[in-house]
Amino acid sequence: MTKIVVTGIGATTPLGGTAKASWDALKQGVSGVKTLTHDWVKEYDLPVTFAAEAAVRPDEVLPRPTAKRLDPASQLALVAAIEAFEDAGSPEVEPERLGVDFSTGIGGVWSLLDAWDTLRERGPRRVMPLTVPMLMPNAAAAAVSMHFNARAYARTVASACASSTEALSNALDDLRAGLADVVIAGGTESAIHPITIAAFSSMKALSTRNDDPAAASRPYNTDRDGFVMGEGAAALVLETEEHAKARGAHIYAELAGAGVTADSYHITANDPEGLGAARAVEAALAQAGASADDVTHINAHATSTPVGDIAEYAALHRVFGDRVKEIPVSATKSATGHLLGGTGALEALFTVLAVQERIAPPTINLTNKDPEIPLTVSGECQSLGDGEQLAISNSFGFGGHNAVVAFRSYNS
Repeated sequence: MTKIVVTGIGATTPLGGTAKASWDALKQGVSGVKTLTHDWVKEYDLPVTFAAEAAVRPDEVLPRPTAKRLDPASQLALVAAIEAFEDAGSPEVEPERLGVDFSTGIGGVWSLLDAWDTLRERGPRRVMPLTVPMLMPNAAAAAVSMHFNARAYARTVASACASSTEALSNALDDLRAGLADVVIAGGTESAIHPITIAAFSSMKALSTRNDDPAAASRPYNTDRDGFVMGEGAAALVLETEEHAKARGAHIYAELAGAGVTADSYHITANDPEGLGAARAVEAALAQAGASADDVTHINAHATSTPVGDIAEYAALHRVFGDRVKEIPVSATKSATGHLLGGTGALEALFTVLAVQERIAPPTINLTNKDPEIPLTVSGECQSLGDGEQLAISNSFGFGGHNAVVAFRSYNS
C-alpha cells in the first residue's frame, strides 16, 4: 500500500501564531484560555466570559486586501496553510496534482451575523456583496486553493468537531487513490461570538469557571464542568512517500491509517458505550496494518465535559482492554480549548510532533483525577521511549460523527 507522509505543518492557535510556538507553549504547560475583553460580553450579559482566542490575529499577518475579503475563519486557515506549505519546502507540483481538503464545523458565523446586523440597522443596500462568499463553509478551502493554485480539488468536510480529522482521512484516501500527489489538509474555526457562547451555554455544554479561566478546561477531573471555546487553524501537507523522497523533503511522520464511523445515537451526546468511536479506532489501526498492542500514544478528544470524557474512555477500553491504563494519553484541549471544526487538525499536528520527538505533551489542570477514567495522564511531558511509535488522535462531533487518524514514526 502506498505510504502517505507528513512533510509540512502550520498552525495559528490560542497558544501561538505558528506551529512551533504552539507546540513549545503546549509542552511548557501554558494555557491559552483568557477572560474576554470585548464590549459584547457585558452588552449581552453572557453567562460565560472567557474563551481561548487565537494568540495572533490573522488580519495582522495577512495583507490587508486579502484579509478584508475573508471571514476570520478563512483568514486563520490561510495563515496555517501558508506556514505548512513553506515548511514543506514549497513543493513544486503541477496545479492539477495539488489538492486541498480544508474543513470547518460552523464556517463564517461572524460574516453571517455582521451582515444580519447591517441589514437590520442600515438596510439591504449596505450589506457587503462578498457576504455569501465569506460566510459559506467552503470559503476556507477555496481561499487556500486559490492561493496555491491547487486544481486537483478543493473540498470541505463539515462534521462538527470531527471535521478536520475527517478531512485528513479523505486526503489519505485520495492520495492512495492517485487523485493528487500533494494535499494541503486541515481545519479552521473562528466562532467565539455572542450567539455561539449563548447557545452552548443554554445547552450547559460550556464551563462556567469565570473566576479562573486558565483552569477551566480540565479533562478527567472530577469537577470538570464543560468545554472551553477555542479558535484557530491547523494544516498538514501530505504527500506520497515516493513524491516526498524524490524531492528530498523532510518527513515528520507517516499518516498510516484513518477510520470514520457514525454513532446514530443522539444529536449531541456520545454513545455512552463508545461503540462507534471504538469502531473508528479499530478501522484506523486496521488501515495502518497495526494492532491495539502497537499503539504507544493517544491524543484524546477529551473535551472536559462530564459525560464525554467517560464515553471516550469506554471506547478506548473496548479497543485496548486494561492495557489502555498503560498508554500515555494527552488531552491537549486543556491548554488550547476546543477549536470545534479545527480541533482535529491541530491535535493531529500535535500527535505528529509527539511521535517525532517521542514525548506525550502534558495535560494541564489535572488536580483531582476522576477514578472512573484510569488513564496514564500527566501534567508533565511523558516519554514515549526510543522504539517505533504509533499514535492515534481521536475526534468526535455533534451528530454522532467519529473520526480517528493514526500516525507512525518515520525512519528513512
